[in-house]
Amino acid sequence: MPIAIISCMKQANSFEKERMLSGELYIAQDPQLQADNMHRRKLMHAINHSEFDAFEERNKLFHELFGELGEGAWIEAPFYCDYGSNIKAGKNLYANMDCMFLDVAPITIGDNVFFGPRVNLYTPYHPIDASVRNEQLEGGLPITIGSDVWFGGSVVVCPGVTIGSDVVVGAGSVVTKDIPSHSVAVGNPCKVVRSIGEEDHAYWRAKADEYRRQAAAFAQSDA
Repeated sequence: MPIAIISCMKQANSFEKERMLSGELYIAQDPQLQADNMHRRKLMHAINHSEFDAFEERNKLFHELFGELGEGAWIEAPFYCDYGSNIKAGKNLYANMDCMFLDVAPITIGDNVFFGPRVNLYTPYHPIDASVRNEQLEGGLPITIGSDVWFGGSVVVCPGVTIGSDVVVGAGSVVTKDIPSHSVAVGNPCKVVRSIGEEDHAYWRAKADEYRRQAAAFAQSDA
């Protein structure tokens, strides 16, 4: 049975939604935000309860869920987010199972980004002052990830972090500060341990070339 695509009509942003997207304190108990959240819930339910081989249907649902999703994206179910509409991802995104993108603020992802299982992108923040927090005031800060990035499993990225391009983040890392391009970073809190340079490119290009040669030889011998 095909999965229905749920559409959401465009409308002017409410006061609370404008504040949410701008990184200021807001209250989530807002009719427009609740409607957006319900739209997300329906899409996520359809994605996460779809048949295991419903690849085309899930792809359509993810394009409906995300604000932007480039060609070649492949996202494994289950997947979780706050709204989905505040996520913009480029070409060839791969996200393994159990990823969670909390997008009360914009999440921007470049091209050729690979996420291991249970990667968590957290844009929300809450006031340190308990009395303000108890007034249901909260906020969010954007997360930006460049192109050609690989995250190991269970990486957590905190609000307001920017990660450059050509970056590897080790499994289990908690990223609390910006990571520059051409870096390998690991740990909690996550820190740059070394840069990615020409030696790395040469080593891995040689390994890839070796694979191509052996694959071609195997195909020829099997012909």
